[in-house]
Amino acid sequence: MDNKIFFPDEKSEIVEAVKNEIVAAINGGGDVVKAVVDAIGRALAAALGDASQLGASLTEAISHIVRGAIHGVAEIGSDVGVVAKGIIIGVLRGTKENGAQPMETISLTSNAVIMNTVEVGGNLEKAVKGLVEGAIHGTKELGVSAEEAASAVADGALKAARNVGSTAVERIRHALFSPISGVKVTFNGPFKKTAFSEPLKKAA
Repeated sequence: MDNKIFFPDEKSEIVEAVKNEIVAAINGGGDVVKAVVDAIGRALAAALGDASQLGASLTEAISHIVRGAIHGVAEIGSDVGVVAKGIIIGVLRGTKENGAQPMETISLTSNAVIMNTVEVGGNLEKAVKGLVEGAIHGTKELGVSAEEAASAVADGALKAARNVGSTAVERIRHALFSPISGVKVTFNGPFKKTAFSEPLKKAA
């Protein structure tokens, strides 16, 4: 079966719909993480349509949905870390029955969150910490260890940061140096030798 193709108008509609739903969820008060998780799940179901269509369609859906969510956060000045946690839990739950690989899904989602956080001038440290917390929580029932989940976040986040520049890489490194939710983050890619050798000194 061919992968679903998102046309330009459909892409913008997804982004705008998710942004509006995230804004409404946050403004509604209550448990923000749960509200974001539910909103992301609904958006994924609507975007993917046929649950058997993954591959490029899943990558595109995650990209558009994350973009809408992060831009919604920026619009109202909410905590990007809390929303990032909800995003990744929502994506993992929304793709659990579709046969998507959790590690790949975490990496793709983390990459999209960091890229869009940079775009809106958001706090990268809060975003990546929220992603790690969410990935650890969201993979408890998927047979993925907390360490594996955190490593997948590091993979996606640092790849995104590398595309932005050295400052973004250093900020992500610093955020991931100390344990998050009791888990020490490791990285198994091109940053393996240097990414966690020492914490970044905070700028004056």
